[in-house]
Amino acid sequence: MSDLAIAAWSFPILLLLIFLRLPIGLAMLICGVAGSWLVNDSLIPILSQFKTLPYSTFSSYSLSIIPLFLLMGQFATRGGMSASLFRAAESFLGHRRGGVAMSAVGACAGFGAICGSSLATAATMGKVALPELRRFGYSGALSTGCLAAGGTLGILIPPSVILVIYAILTEQNIAKLFVAALIPGILAALGYIIAIAVYVRLSPQSEGRLEKASAKDRTKALIEIWPVVLVFALVIGGIYFAWFTPTEAAAVGAAGTGLIALARRRLGRREFVDSILETASATAMIFFIILGAAVFNSFLAFAQLPQFASDWIVAADLSPWSVLASILLCYLVFGCFMDSLSMILLTIPIFFPVVSGLDFGLGADEFALWFGILVLIVVEVGLITPPVGLNLFVINALADDVPMSETYRGVLPFVASDLVRTVILAAFPVITLFMVRLLY
Repeated sequence: MSDLAIAAWSFPILLLLIFLRLPIGLAMLICGVAGSWLVNDSLIPILSQFKTLPYSTFSSYSLSIIPLFLLMGQFATRGGMSASLFRAAESFLGHRRGGVAMSAVGACAGFGAICGSSLATAATMGKVALPELRRFGYSGALSTGCLAAGGTLGILIPPSVILVIYAILTEQNIAKLFVAALIPGILAALGYIIAIAVYVRLSPQSEGRLEKASAKDRTKALIEIWPVVLVFALVIGGIYFAWFTPTEAAAVGAAGTGLIALARRRLGRREFVDSILETASATAMIFFIILGAAVFNSFLAFAQLPQFASDWIVAADLSPWSVLASILLCYLVFGCFMDSLSMILLTIPIFFPVVSGLDFGLGADEFALWFGILVLIVVEVGLITPPVGLNLFVINALADDVPMSETYRGVLPFVASDLVRTVILAAFPVITLFMVRLLY
């Protein structure tokens, strides 16, 4: 069997191991080691790599941003910031048609700006908003669908752990990627709100409505969210205006959310220890996936699969747009089986060299930023695409009385919104690059 055939067979075997519920990092590690053994007829190259790969990977200064952003999310959750965001959004939108669901999406966007994790955003906002949605008569489909979709804003609105990983893999500027993600993130939230507005007009029985909040209640709600605004301004503003490096900004954000939670008397000794342990556990999981992906991608490099794919694309003389469309479609399919981090780590080392050599009328740096945002969006769609969208299971687990089939049905309008947004951002790169060009 040729080296390329071994590399090609590794993908279905990897998906089979994942389907059998083997941890994704371990599955990639096994496929990478076994593949390298078969390609080199020896374990010596991969064993030699293991002498330096774990240390060089985990000691990377760029990766230190990940545990800091995760810790910031833990402190924000325990500091009650999610509930404050939801109450503020509800006071302004709750009286409108579909207003409580729109409030949930708005609160997810706000929490995503200080969290950086989709699953954490979905789980946290689900606990806060789901009881309110059901109490005011929203259907199970709309309640779970809007929260599953809103949770995806956690990885699109900066800061984003996935964007950090993409930046490291493609050697791009993290700050510029955060800037590029801002407008697409706002468009995502607006698209979900429009989807809710259409949904409740087509299915009036699926919604409930609140009385309009008084000016006093709105002012009180706004005052309660000042810590969120302060943290976001410090972290993102500090990065945009070059006050901090991204890693320093993450440290400032973690310290700021911790102090706010402490001031609100929501962060005692037990909560602090739990936050540290949860952060350590999530960081270990992410780092193990990174190690597994590094070994697997090293095997693919030994087999020269990325080089073969790039040469084949050039020889086939396919249009750049058809190649891009095919890659984005692959991400939609992968999203039905894999989590977002694994998809990025597994595919970017293969896809990015292929598309970066094509002519889209953009400079190399601008193309990398634009492509990264497009990838992030379709990865985000994978989190809510049946049958294995992870956010769907997180939210449905919180709603015991809602069948999974209802959650599937409720999320479809939001998937449609994501697909429309993907087409628009692909057709008009200037939307993504506008803020980058303005600031840099």
